Formats: sequence, C-alpha cells, structure tokens
Amino acid sequence: MSPHEIEAAPRPATEDVSSRQAPRFPGRWLAFLRITVGLWFLKGIVTKMTWFAFAGFIPLPRASDRWVNFLPRRLTEYASANPIEAYREFLLNVAIPNAEVFAYLTAFGETAVGIGLTLGLFTGYASIIGFFLMANYFAASYWTGMCQQGFHVLLLACMLAFLGSRAGRVWGIDGWLARRYPRIPLI
Repeated sequence: MSPHEIEAAPRPATEDVSSRQAPRFPGRWLAFLRITVGLWFLKGIVTKMTWFAFAGFIPLPRASDRWVNFLPRRLTEYASANPIEAYREFLLNVAIPNAEVFAYLTAFGETAVGIGLTLGLFTGYASIIGFFLMANYFAASYWTGMCQQGFHVLLLACMLAFLGSRAGRVWGIDGWLARRYPRIPLI
C-alpha cells in the first residue's frame, strides 16, 4: 500500500477516542507558554535593571542600585535558615561577599532568559540559563515552604520542556535560524 492509500483507508471502529480529542497545534500552545514565561522573566528589566549614559550619550544597561543594595539583605535572609548546609555556606562565603557581582549576574541572566524565551531566540540556551537560575533560587529559598518551592519547580519543568521540545521553533526566531543554519546546536 502506498502512503496515500494508507491515509485513505477507513479507520477501524476501535479507534482511540482520545486521539480525536487531542489539542490542535500543540507546538503553538507550548509557544504560548514559552512567551508567557519569557514575559515573566522580562520583568527583571524593570525591577533589576537600569540604564546609564556611557560617554554621555550611549545608553548601556546595568543592575539597578536598588537591586544591588537589596540583594545582600535577601541573601542573608535566605542563608539564615537554609537547611542545605553546602548552599548556606555558598551564600555566606561566596554570594554575600560578592553580592554586587551576583546582582549583575541575576539581572542580566533574567533579562537574557526573558528576551530569549519571549522572542524564541536561542531558546535552548535561554532555557539552560533559566534552569540554572531557577535551581539556584530553589536552593536559596528552599526553607521558605511549598509556595516558593512549587513555583521554582514549575519553572524548572518549563525550562526542561522548552529545551527538550525546541520550543522556539514555533512563533519564534529559532524556526528561521534552524532552517537557515541547521548546524547551530540547541535551537
């Protein structure tokens, strides 16, 4: 039988009913989720970023003073009751003494994830960065309870789904990049 004859063949009476009720265009629904999560990450542009004029007229982004000043207090709070000994030590001995560096890393990291997911641009890389950020946020806030843990676990799962499904290929720039440059990994 040719492929056309197989498609035209009558379906058996025992056809799985759930296949007829399956959602149409699952890639679009995943793209919708990707864009929504990306927009959530883009809030970092407003809450953690600011602009300064380099050479008096070239606008460049940087972590906001508010975020740089707030982060050491937040990290100290997270370290105060964190039951994960190794992570508490990391917060106390690495992150808090270098809070300004971590403020820049988180501000730029969240912005990169937000741009990547929203535009579907290098979505695999954005998902890896997002996974790393969420894993650290999860470990830092582990002791705060299920509200924080559940949110971070949900975002961790989303990042894995976006990475595994190449979610940027539908309604994203990655679709064009994958056709034009098929050897680029993770798009």
